Amino acid sequence: MKGSVVIGIFLSLWSLAPQQFMGMQEAKREVYVIYMGAVPVASSGDMLRENHLQLLSSVLRRGQSPEKTLLWSYRHGFSGFAARLSKEEAVAISEKAGVVSVFLDPIYQLHTTRSWDFLRQTSLETDSKPDEEAASSPQTSDTIIGFLDTGVWPESSSFNDKEMGAVPGRWKGVCMAGSNFSASSCNKKLIGARYYSSDDDMATPTKWLSGDSPRDASGHGTHTASTAAGSSVMDASYYGLARGIAKGGSTSSRIAMYRVCFEDGCPGSAILAGFDDAIRDGVDLMSVSLGASKFNRPDFAADPIAIGAFHAVAKGITVVCSAGNDGPSSASLVNTAPWILTVAATTIDRDFESDVVLGGNKAIKGGAINFSGLQKSPVYPLIYGEAAKSNSSSNDGSASHCDLGTLEANKIRGKIVLCNHSTGDFSKTFRTEELKSSGAVGAIWISDMQRGVADTYNSFPVTQISSQAADEILSYMNSTKNPVGTILATVTVTKYRPAPVVAYFSSRGPSTEASGILKPDVAAPGVNILAAWIPGEDSSDVPPGQKPSPFKLVSGTSMSCPHVAGVAATVKSWNPSWSPAAIRSAIMTTATQVNNDDAPLTTESGSTATPYDIGAGEVSPTAALQPGLVYEAGPEDYFRFLCNYGYPPSKLRLIADTPEGYKCPENSSKQLISDLNYPSIAISNFTGKESKIVNRIATNVGAEEDATYAVSVKSPPELDVQVVPNKLHFSKNTTKLSYQVIFSATKASVKGDLFGSITWSDGIHRVRSPFAVRGI
Repeated sequence: MKGSVVIGIFLSLWSLAPQQFMGMQEAKREVYVIYMGAVPVASSGDMLRENHLQLLSSVLRRGQSPEKTLLWSYRHGFSGFAARLSKEEAVAISEKAGVVSVFLDPIYQLHTTRSWDFLRQTSLETDSKPDEEAASSPQTSDTIIGFLDTGVWPESSSFNDKEMGAVPGRWKGVCMAGSNFSASSCNKKLIGARYYSSDDDMATPTKWLSGDSPRDASGHGTHTASTAAGSSVMDASYYGLARGIAKGGSTSSRIAMYRVCFEDGCPGSAILAGFDDAIRDGVDLMSVSLGASKFNRPDFAADPIAIGAFHAVAKGITVVCSAGNDGPSSASLVNTAPWILTVAATTIDRDFESDVVLGGNKAIKGGAINFSGLQKSPVYPLIYGEAAKSNSSSNDGSASHCDLGTLEANKIRGKIVLCNHSTGDFSKTFRTEELKSSGAVGAIWISDMQRGVADTYNSFPVTQISSQAADEILSYMNSTKNPVGTILATVTVTKYRPAPVVAYFSSRGPSTEASGILKPDVAAPGVNILAAWIPGEDSSDVPPGQKPSPFKLVSGTSMSCPHVAGVAATVKSWNPSWSPAAIRSAIMTTATQVNNDDAPLTTESGSTATPYDIGAGEVSPTAALQPGLVYEAGPEDYFRFLCNYGYPPSKLRLIADTPEGYKCPENSSKQLISDLNYPSIAISNFTGKESKIVNRIATNVGAEEDATYAVSVKSPPELDVQVVPNKLHFSKNTTKLSYQVIFSATKASVKGDLFGSITWSDGIHRVRSPFAVRGI
């Protein structure tokens, strides 16, 4: 049982008898998180903090101060604390009554691809575009979005509060003063800001706790917040590129920033503190563009995001998270808990074109962001990396990739260098810098996978091309003794096709934590995103003669996450009483699966995208406002999920505020996770020898109380999929109806992954649920 593994790890680490440490120098102390589940009934925050201190005192040596050891006390949305402990003390505290899990404070990373800069046109939809009334939340809704991120730059024009009403009276948050940040830095748009460093010298020896202000030091938090809920800003651009109106998806929503990320990452203890405060402060939604590494995905009871989100959702707060940037490899996504809305990243219909012009004025299309000062005429010598190999380089092809130290400077000086790039290669940024320092006048990178990602090189002339385009260039270079060319400055191309396309970096399913849940949930724009940024201090990022741009082009699932948060805020504002599960369902079941060529969505390689790539599809803000049917899931559903996942009732009663005497069903099994009332369906270990039955309950939220929905099924030939009943008749007195989906194999055995969908329609609404069946 995975839940017990967390404590078991600590027990196994404590292999030496305690007496062996007698007389030795005090063991190394590190930050541990002690998670104690739901807040006990009738417990005050002060009472819980005292309980946490008493628990600490019980494991500390005489003379040690629990107050100085304690970092954070979580006592609003859930119970627990973070403290600096020795391994021995951590093991001892894990054995105490009421403790769910004890784990080393993990450092999570932002889900932005740092060397990629991109364009975004706000309010982009692929096959539907909401009118102004549908695209904006009612001004009276006052939806509050909380961001766990790097902080905020309050002076950004995206956070102006012009024409906004008074701050909602239910808001209980604060605007914390800090370095270069005062309580007056907030306004009626940015209504709250917190940060999570500590003033205790013992508790702050690491760089990640160096932040002493809610002010954004990296730009990431400013970018995500403005993407989701920024005010309209006229004539926004990145040095003239992507010029237009910049605005968030829900311009009437309020913003609350919780700075949990610092120089070295985002500590789990701070993430939990942010969740704890956000729940108390009164946010309606949370946007979390960060996560664990795909190589170190903790169990739900040891994952700060899963823990915090669980208790936020229990309080009616929708939590939207990024899927991660570890694509395109399979099973690479994170933030897979079923109470989280997990978002993948796609491109938009805009490209940054930087062409290569060859001798004879033949133009080859490329893409990147550069403000090239080269002549437009092809007068610069071209050379392939392999041809510039130094005498000391090996013959393994590394020179063709322009790897560090492989090229002879004298051979590339004054020339444009053509270089290969493959997945796993060293950073293009560093290799480009070496080419520049060696005297090259420009660089052309060859990468089919990354051609759709417009890296930013500013004043140095660089572009990226496909392998097909590279063949044309190499053919020209081989046909003439003195090949020449040039790289043109970037221009913006609109109505680019096909779009959307799954971003190559976007992490993919299936989920390794709970294979009975299909993840990601949806996809949204995460490439070429233009949004607010902090003033630049590095002049190398500013083109000659320009001032630092207040907007920047950034890419990653960090950017797709706030798109969906903005949509969720709009859905919430139109339907204030809807639960997080209903909001998630509305977004998922109305998503689209076609691009602007009216063809199926594709991945970066050109293959048809599957639910492991895009979940239910590309988010559609207009359709999500009126989904027709939704799939509800509340605390009891998640209790059953945790029972099926393997948590015993004793631990479940600690994690969740379960009813008195709650017991897990006797038949609890991981095979029953598929029965969670989710808007999508996932089945694992399907042999085909027996049929698999999955249950769902649909709730009518349409304007018509009397409605009849008929089902249609799209399935692969290897599967026979039956839905019983095949019609659902809703009435004023019957708003919830159940049905079963029966999966049977049409062949003797089922191997690999099979995908399809189930769609209910009343002639107006189309309520689609994708499914994924994994054979053995």
